[in-house]
Formats: sequence, structure tokens, C-alpha cells
Amino acid sequence: MAISIHFTPEFTSVCSVPFSSLYVDMDSAIKTVVTTFLGSARGEESLNNQSFQKLIQKNLSSIMEDTDRQSSIREMQQGLDNNSDGKVSFQEYLNLIGYLANSVSQKKCEGNADSS
Repeated sequence: MAISIHFTPEFTSVCSVPFSSLYVDMDSAIKTVVTTFLGSARGEESLNNQSFQKLIQKNLSSIMEDTDRQSSIREMQQGLDNNSDGKVSFQEYLNLIGYLANSVSQKKCEGNADSS
């Protein structure tokens, strides 16, 4: 996947907080990921350009930089669009969520390594 994501300073500071204080029920988190996509897709199987842009700006602007720039979001969408249909499917959306989760994990590991 060829997407470029820059995290906000607020995101970086969250990564230094112990996970015990960031505990979120996994069931609830998964439901949120799914319902966010379904609500943004409005009955469609995929997110079009406008739906994807709104989803990113509304739900991920607190952790990702450049979400106010349409060109940045379009570039991210193109990186996610594995089948080049101009839309983001649920699986392609999950790739973004996985990438973000992995980035959170890496930031947390970097913080733990620095404090050792």
C-alpha cells in the first residue's frame, strides 16, 4: 500500500500515555469502525470521493495531518484503491484502519524503547 500519512502532534502525545488508561472495549471499537464506514457509504458498497473525504475529515482529523487539503485526501484514497475503481471498498478502508493501528503500535513501542 502506497499511502502517506502524517500524524498530528496530539496523536504523538496520545502514544505516550499508558495503554491501561486508553482502554477501550474492543467490541465497541470494532462496531465503531464498521458503523462509521456504513454511515459514510450511505447504503453503497464503497465510499466515493466525497464520502471518503468527509469520513477522513470528520473522524480522523485529530490524528492525521493535512486532512483539510482535498489533494492530500485524494492521494491517500488513490493509495488505498487497490482495484483502481475510484472508490474505497470496505476492505480498502480496513487497510487504512490497519495501517493506523500499526502506526499507533509502532509509536507506542518507540516510546517504550526510549524510556528503557
